[in-house]
Amino acid sequence: MRPLIGLTAYTERATYWIVDEEETVLLPRGYLDMVSAAGGIPVLLPPTADAPDAAVSCDGLLVTGGPDIGAGRYGAAPGPHDDDPRTERDAADLAAVRRAMELGIPVLGVCRGHQLLNVALGGTLHQHLPDVVAPEVAAAHSAGPGTYAPVGITTEPGSRIGELLGSGPVTVRCHHHQSIDRVADGLRVTARAGDVVEAVEARSGAWAIGVQSHPERSPDDLRLARALVDAARERRAAGPPPVRRAG
Repeated sequence: MRPLIGLTAYTERATYWIVDEEETVLLPRGYLDMVSAAGGIPVLLPPTADAPDAAVSCDGLLVTGGPDIGAGRYGAAPGPHDDDPRTERDAADLAAVRRAMELGIPVLGVCRGHQLLNVALGGTLHQHLPDVVAPEVAAAHSAGPGTYAPVGITTEPGSRIGELLGSGPVTVRCHHHQSIDRVADGLRVTARAGDVVEAVEARSGAWAIGVQSHPERSPDDLRLARALVDAARERRAAGPPPVRRAG
């Protein structure tokens, strides 16, 4: 059986078919197609308190993009440019990531998911890139609604992301106005675009990578998705680690 890859999902108000402005659980199809093409079976995780228990049933976890993480999750006050908070989704995603890391389930974070991986492990975020980098740099990372613009990044030699994407300048597609500020103790920076953190990965132990870019917007490039699926397949073959019991 192909490995099961859990994908975090959105709760948003949507209009479709005969429904007008109904709260709906959804996810852009590109994520599902990417995982399936890479050899995994995509499974949508609920953006509810059930998310961590659902993640336990999966062989890998893909934490998807979306609106800003609530500033209170990393000890900051809401900023004037922050999206409206998705409190339930924040709680669900953070719990799922922490459970996956505890159990050694491979994790790939994409854009919001990259930032959420950092927050889940104790890191913080820049709430608005134009406040910390030059206007033209910030504009390159957020070129307009629905636009995933090319951004050049440099990977760290010897890192997983460097092995996957190459050691020279790499072009990825981005759309974000926030970025990682203080890096969590359990992570290290493995790619940058100037001063902007573009990738992180676990220092040791579990397989965990976060990328600020959107690989699901480059359907011909499955390198990151295949790496996640391969790691998930290896975990499935090895079996879950033994459960630690108190006493």
